[in-house]
Amino acid sequence: MPAPSGFTYSSHGDGSVVITHRGRRAATLRGDRAARFLDEVGAGDAQLVMARWTGSYKFGNERTARDHPRNRGRR
Repeated sequence: MPAPSGFTYSSHGDGSVVITHRGRRAATLRGDRAARFLDEVGAGDAQLVMARWTGSYKFGNERTARDHPRNRGRR
């Protein structure tokens, strides 16, 4: 599975954080959630953290579902 990419975030003066994915707004965090996000993104892989916080990440079962006999004729 490829690593997440294309995420950026910007922190604003009011304490909110906006996460974008390939130029489109994916999430806006405010208050305590924004502070926890900034702590976590500073301590780990920023792309993976942003993918997890926005829910925009692969679960790993897409290939299995694609190869299921019921879905083989739909490509």
